[in-house]
Amino acid sequence: CPALPRTEFADVTAETYPLGTKLYYECDSGYARRSGQYSGIQCQSIQRVASWIYKKFECIDEKILLSTAPTMELDLTQKPERKTQSPAPQKQENLSEFDQKDFCGPPKTIPHASLSLNKQYYVGQVLHFKCQSGYDKRPPTSGTRRCKKVNGKIIWTSLDMRCTNDS
Repeated sequence: CPALPRTEFADVTAETYPLGTKLYYECDSGYARRSGQYSGIQCQSIQRVASWIYKKFECIDEKILLSTAPTMELDLTQKPERKTQSPAPQKQENLSEFDQKDFCGPPKTIPHASLSLNKQYYVGQVLHFKCQSGYDKRPPTSGTRRCKKVNGKIIWTSLDMRCTNDS
C-alpha cells in the first residue's frame, strides 16, 4: 500500500492484519529487550490459517538487567498494567472463515511492551480512526480507511471524519 496519509488529531488502530504484515514490540520506558531476542512478529499462513509467528521476547526491568542477580522468567500470559499503543478489541470469534484464512487477529500483549505503529500495510488492511480527546469532533467522530486495489492501482479509501482544534 502507499504511505498512509497523515490524519491530524486522530488515533489509529486495527483489529485484523492481512498476511505478510510485520509488527514490532517496543519495551516501555525503564525496561529493555533481553539480549539476543527479536522484537518482530509476522502474520503468516500456517496450515491455511492466518497466525502470528512469535519468537521468545521479553522486556526486563533495566535495574535487574544491570545487576548481576539472576533474571526471573516472566509469565507471558500476564497483562501489562499500562495500555498498549493500539487497544484493538479482542473480537476474534466473529471473524468469518475467509477472514481467519487471510487475516490475523490482534497480537498478544507482552508485559512492559507496546506495539509500535506499523508503517507497511497490505491490500485488505482496514484501519480505524478515532478523534483524540480534547479535539472538536465533527460528526462522524470515527471512521475507517481500507487499502484496496482499484483498476490495478493500490489506494487508500478516503476517510469520512474530521477532528479539529479550531486554533
